[in-house]
Amino acid sequence: MGTRRRNQPKHLGRKLKEIRTILNVGQKEMARLLGKAEDGVAPGMVSRFERGMLEPSLIVVLEYARLAGVAVEELIDDELDLSRDT
Repeated sequence: MGTRRRNQPKHLGRKLKEIRTILNVGQKEMARLLGKAEDGVAPGMVSRFERGMLEPSLIVVLEYARLAGVAVEELIDDELDLSRDT
């Protein structure tokens, strides 16, 4: 097996920040909301997700999608923008 990293969504961080902004919550509150999905989501992790420095687990991405009422595909597909139904 090679050591090459898989491709990552380029716009995921921006979309995650957009969700947090739409929900009108800070990073600390977002971490609390995401903490339901996975243990140990800290406010600093939310910041790193949004800046693209840390890729969230699939469970966390799923929880973001649920909180925003969007399909996971909208978050991970760089060809799609978030729907504005949130």
